[in-house]
Amino acid sequence: MLIHSVYFWLKPTLSEKEKSFFFREVEILSEIKSVTRSYTGSPAKTPPRAVVDDGYDCGLIVLLEDISAHDLYQADPIHLAFIEKCSQMWEKVVIYDSE
Repeated sequence: MLIHSVYFWLKPTLSEKEKSFFFREVEILSEIKSVTRSYTGSPAKTPPRAVVDDGYDCGLIVLLEDISAHDLYQADPIHLAFIEKCSQMWEKVVIYDSE
């Protein structure tokens, strides 16, 4: 199992309509055939702690069977379309892949 964790810091100038569009586009990534399961959300309202980074706007967790599935995910037209439509909307993205 490969866990693909992606955190987006959106540009502060985005309107609420643009943010909603972005979140909808992130949800569409779950339709990629190599995705076993995915979760999308905003930072949880947990009590502040020095070790927690809650400065991101959108988190995406994608479960994939293995690295081959990950490679298929990266090359999938849905993923490539997401990057094309949305990359100008974030100022930072951080990805952590775990096995």
